[in-house]
Amino acid sequence: MRNGCERADFKLIQNNMDLISALQFLRLNEIPSAWVDEVWDLEFTERKQLDEAFGEELEIIKEKDFKKLYQCLLLHSAEVQQSAGRDEASQNVWVTLGDNGVSVKCLVAVLSSFVLAAKAKTANVQVRVSGLHAASLYLLLLGIPGSIANKVFHEVLMDTCLELTSHCWPQDCGKKRKKDGLKSSQTDGKRAKPQRKDTSEGQMEVDGAEEEEEDEERLHFSSQDLMRIRDGVVYLVQSLLRLLQTFSLKDRQQSVTNFAQIFSSLLSFEPVVGEPTFAADQDITELRSVPEMAFYGLQLLCSPQHGDQKESLCRVFHRLLYVVLMMKKSRGGKPSLLVPSQAVLATRNQAISFVCHLVEELKELAQPFLQILLQHICYQMVEKSEFRSHGAQAVGMLTSQMASKDYACFVKWLFNLSRHSKMVHRLFSVDVVMTLLEQPERRSEDCQDPELACFLPHEFLIQNVLFARRMDDSPTVQGHALSCLAQCLELPSLNVTRAVHNLFSTTGTQTVMESQFPEESHSSQQTQKTYRSLPFRTVEISGTVSTSCDAAKENVALLLRRVKDPKTNVRKSALQALLGLLKHNVIPTSQENLSTLSERCRDPAVSVKKKALQCLGELLAGKPECSVVQKAWLQGVLPAVMDSESSVQDKALEALDQMLLKHVKSYSAGQHLDASQKLTWALLDLLCHDCQNLRRYFSKAFTIWSKQNMFTPTFVTNLISHTESDHADGAWLLLSKVSASSSKLPYDRILEAWDKMINSETVPVATCCHILCVVGNIAAHLNDHTKDMMVGDLMSWLKTFTLSLEVINAAVETLHQMGHNTDIKKTQAFLNQHCGELVSVSEAYLASIILKGKGTQNLNEELMIKHLHTLGVASLHCPAKVGKRTVLLVESVLTAQSDRVTELQEELPASQPLSQFRENSLPTRIRAHGVITLGKLCLQHEELVQKYLPVFARELEVGTEVAVRNNVVVVMCDLCVRYTNIVDHYIPNISACLRDSEAVVREQTLIMLTNLLQEEFVKWKGSLFFRFMVALVDPDPAIASLCEYCLLHRLLKKNPEMFSQHFIESIFHFNSYNKHKAYNKFPQTERERVQFSLKGDKHREKRFRIYRFLLENCTDAQRFNIFNKVNQTVLACFADAELPLDADGAEILSETFNVLSLKEMKLQAVSAPAGGHAEEEPEEENMAHMAKTVLQAAQKKVVSQVQKKVFIEHTVPLIISLKTLLEQKRSPVLRDLMTYLQVTMQDYRNEVKEFFAGDEQLAAEVEFALKTAEKEKEDEQMDNSSLGGEARTPTAQPSVHVTPVKSRLLHLNFTTPQPPRPNPGSARLVHTDRRVGRSREKENVQSKSITLEKTVMSKGAVNNRAISTPKGFSVNFTFDEGISAIFSDQGTSLSGEMSVLHLRSNEQRTPEVRQWDVQSPLRPKRK
Repeated sequence: MRNGCERADFKLIQNNMDLISALQFLRLNEIPSAWVDEVWDLEFTERKQLDEAFGEELEIIKEKDFKKLYQCLLLHSAEVQQSAGRDEASQNVWVTLGDNGVSVKCLVAVLSSFVLAAKAKTANVQVRVSGLHAASLYLLLLGIPGSIANKVFHEVLMDTCLELTSHCWPQDCGKKRKKDGLKSSQTDGKRAKPQRKDTSEGQMEVDGAEEEEEDEERLHFSSQDLMRIRDGVVYLVQSLLRLLQTFSLKDRQQSVTNFAQIFSSLLSFEPVVGEPTFAADQDITELRSVPEMAFYGLQLLCSPQHGDQKESLCRVFHRLLYVVLMMKKSRGGKPSLLVPSQAVLATRNQAISFVCHLVEELKELAQPFLQILLQHICYQMVEKSEFRSHGAQAVGMLTSQMASKDYACFVKWLFNLSRHSKMVHRLFSVDVVMTLLEQPERRSEDCQDPELACFLPHEFLIQNVLFARRMDDSPTVQGHALSCLAQCLELPSLNVTRAVHNLFSTTGTQTVMESQFPEESHSSQQTQKTYRSLPFRTVEISGTVSTSCDAAKENVALLLRRVKDPKTNVRKSALQALLGLLKHNVIPTSQENLSTLSERCRDPAVSVKKKALQCLGELLAGKPECSVVQKAWLQGVLPAVMDSESSVQDKALEALDQMLLKHVKSYSAGQHLDASQKLTWALLDLLCHDCQNLRRYFSKAFTIWSKQNMFTPTFVTNLISHTESDHADGAWLLLSKVSASSSKLPYDRILEAWDKMINSETVPVATCCHILCVVGNIAAHLNDHTKDMMVGDLMSWLKTFTLSLEVINAAVETLHQMGHNTDIKKTQAFLNQHCGELVSVSEAYLASIILKGKGTQNLNEELMIKHLHTLGVASLHCPAKVGKRTVLLVESVLTAQSDRVTELQEELPASQPLSQFRENSLPTRIRAHGVITLGKLCLQHEELVQKYLPVFARELEVGTEVAVRNNVVVVMCDLCVRYTNIVDHYIPNISACLRDSEAVVREQTLIMLTNLLQEEFVKWKGSLFFRFMVALVDPDPAIASLCEYCLLHRLLKKNPEMFSQHFIESIFHFNSYNKHKAYNKFPQTERERVQFSLKGDKHREKRFRIYRFLLENCTDAQRFNIFNKVNQTVLACFADAELPLDADGAEILSETFNVLSLKEMKLQAVSAPAGGHAEEEPEEENMAHMAKTVLQAAQKKVVSQVQKKVFIEHTVPLIISLKTLLEQKRSPVLRDLMTYLQVTMQDYRNEVKEFFAGDEQLAAEVEFALKTAEKEKEDEQMDNSSLGGEARTPTAQPSVHVTPVKSRLLHLNFTTPQPPRPNPGSARLVHTDRRVGRSREKENVQSKSITLEKTVMSKGAVNNRAISTPKGFSVNFTFDEGISAIFSDQGTSLSGEMSVLHLRSNEQRTPEVRQWDVQSPLRPKRK
């Protein structure tokens, strides 16, 4: 025993001697006491220089000296912890120092000198390393019991040591940094603001920081230097951890905050190898990485040793919030986004795992703060998709740690957030819902609170949060919600898919949800929208139409409308949703639903076209055996081959290649076809029969492919093998396209098929046409004997006149290819011989019918049509063989003047229409084909064109047969291509058919004229433009829509100025006013003038629909020019008495003022706020929009000034003159003039007197009118509000009264973010897609403040809130949770005032509204 004590004493003495020896390098006995006193007097806020020589000697101290001293102190510290006599052992350190003349005060001063020197950005490696070791020594001293008694502790010095980790470690390891990484879209997602001028102090700080950074960038740190600094940081962090193990921070809450900030910043110091462990008790020396030490430090802060665990958890979660959000939050600064690199994501994942560990360890103690952390993650989320995706994943991982009751509370809060006024919150709520749906569904039985149990099922998330966003104000949220709705069907949960089925399925048992909140209202500024929730009940579908069935049909109809939404991203998302519903059999694969997909392949937006093509491909892959889907795929993909956008063409060609060419394999009898091959031949079969109208697009695809040499001999051989199979029709179709570009074909197999076709009557029409096409393509490779034999067979076949019209066309074309020769004369001689023979045979047959008195009694209609058709087709190849007798015979088919055929003397009167001859007994169908044949005869003979054009024109005017008129339009437009100058005079006659009584004639006319205008065979002359405008308001919606498409997407591109050029004349033309010297002077017949007139009140809506259409599609420059022209050519003419102010003139003037009052007349650069619609666009468009915001703001200012100047100098004098004139005549037009002034002067509300300085009475009248209008609008809003109160639903749940929480949490500043509560008194709107019009009152002061309804606040609450709402949003802080706290960076004293909002119910609403002027952490304050 005695020997052991002696050894211990000896060891203690040895340790003391080692400690004193280790201190010698600091030369403390040489330090002047005056310097030490001065350092302590400065409170360690700045460094006091030592004597220059002595200071330089201290600066060259080596690291090993610091490490030796550190180990000695560490050894003493360990002895203190292990010693049973703690006080005696602890006093031994301080006694030893005192006995050896070591001044603790001097030691601290010297260490502080090293620490403060290392803070400088220009400090070299040695200074930084020395400072880190000195800080480690100080913290180690501080952790030895007795440090406070010996006056070692100083709060400023401790905080400086804490911050040394960030000061000493070079930013980005000495590499040049980018000053601005990713910007937060919380600030620039709404609008871009100019730099504030009142932040000079903050700007100086930023400039100073940048200068320091530049100084640091001048220093170069080698990898060895960085390792030295890193080792110093490790020593410092280990000292921090040892300090937290022994030194209580219970009464130093500001220090706890600083520790939390330092540890959170060290989480991304370096990568962690493997997964970090978060055990409660860990050996500090075994922690290999700095982030692992930082996590352990945060865990130590949450121990009871350092104060209230709730407060500590609050601080730790607050710091981890920004790690999870991938933001950088400096002290007192605004958070900025980090680039989401792998290192940042790894740190985020580790932070989430650490939070889960704390919640698991502390259980109920941490649950309330987990709730707050989740809310802040949602509330502070930015708009960028990548951040939202990672944020939603974080929410999903954290909610998995929650009990069912807490989870239900969070879902309830998320439901409120999904109706927040800020778009990004509603958008992120959809992301969170998708993450929660991927988790196992919680049972309602797990939640003891029945009021919260309804929030647990997945059905609530889908129907009340996700599906409710389908009618969101923002197209971005709409589109995202629809896209996520489609993703729900891909989830493995049966309850999720069942919930989606219940929303859209109209058959079976329906279950739909009604939330605890029967009314959902979303207020944005002054606009309020109300949506109807679906009732929660099970409905058995019977023979009668049920409510749920109607709701499902309405939901499907809404989705189909969303597919045609004006916003691009909404259409794309709706297509994805529609695909999911079709693919999973939620809605039927009907023609209506599938045609919607096909139509979007011709969408104006390229991205939508590509999305539609992708959706059709996925649907076909999911339902390869559905013929309706196959047909829809062909109708969508094939026309895209001729798209104007090359990328869409490529995508369509790729799809066709994959479906129609790749799966053509060699065929043999008895071979089994796989699913892909069956699909290929099914699609080709549809092209042969049901989709023949798509063949021209198919031909275009093969034209492109032929240039790419895609058809190999193997492919052709495989194709030939299918010509005798069950799907021979499709094989011949492909072969007919391939043979045109492939020189090596098995001619023997083709000739065998030819013989079979000639000798058989059972070959389908489509197959015959394809075989004839193939024969024609290989004709050049056949010998003369074979050609002669085939020509003989072909002529015999044609002269039977038993072939269909399609086969006749193909046969004559093949005949032409058979006779093709390099010598044109030989080719024409061949055609004259054979086609002339066909003309003669047909002529003889017509003569036998027409010249005989009773020839039409037993008429074979089909045979007559085939002879006429053959005559027309053959005559195109042998015009010399067409005689006058042939022409008159065809003419006689249309008339009854058979005597003229024999006499051949009289000429047909030019003005006599076909229907005005003696009554013709031939059927209308034959007469319609006769028109086509006569048109083909005219194509080859110009004299016939001049002869029969008047006849055709007259027939359009007085003809009674629809088919005849329709074919006449086709013939005249075809003739216009070849004889443009002749037919040009008859364009008014053709365009008059745009008002034909039959829709089919109007549609045909519209299409044919559009083609001629597009190819510039016809110009916009005379009344043609205005007749197109009348088609725009056609009673048939399909024709009106077609006309809009033709104008916008075909003709406007050719002539971008045509709308603005014709706008002024439209006002005169549609009102039939012809007294103006320049406008409406083109020639028209009285019949045409009446036919196209839109004069009168009954047509007013049509006229203004046209005006709006024209203005909407004009540029700002064109609108500005229109405005000036209206002044010069309309208002000035009436003011100068050039136009009489009679009844017609009053109508024109009234209409002009009404047009000028249209909102479409306003310049977009002035009326649209700069950056105002950024949040409504997809992210990529949003970023591009924000880049141009400053330019747009400048443009708006310039344009506004120019417009104001023009209005004052040119318009105001005219207005004053017209007002005087109208008052003299007591004209009712005066009311329209004042309405125009009222609408116009709303933009210049405070400048009325300046504008009308020349007429004070008019200025007073305008001001009175503006005030009256504002008063009426306010009264209307009050009426609507009172109506909403009367419509209050009795079952609406009242606002929950939230009781105050424990006083221990009241002073905390980790505030729960507050989305607005739905107003249960809002009037319920019908469940429809119609939007409520917005009321924009710029002068309404209340719309710019924050209203706190049902709120009573204690003193100081405003100052202590860390999370607030920017001005311009009306937010009701009625939040059902009782905990509300995150600390501010400055800390809060325990005796601070309460900052919790005490909420009242609706019945206790206070009459006055409190206004806050607080600043969001992510948004700069606006002036």
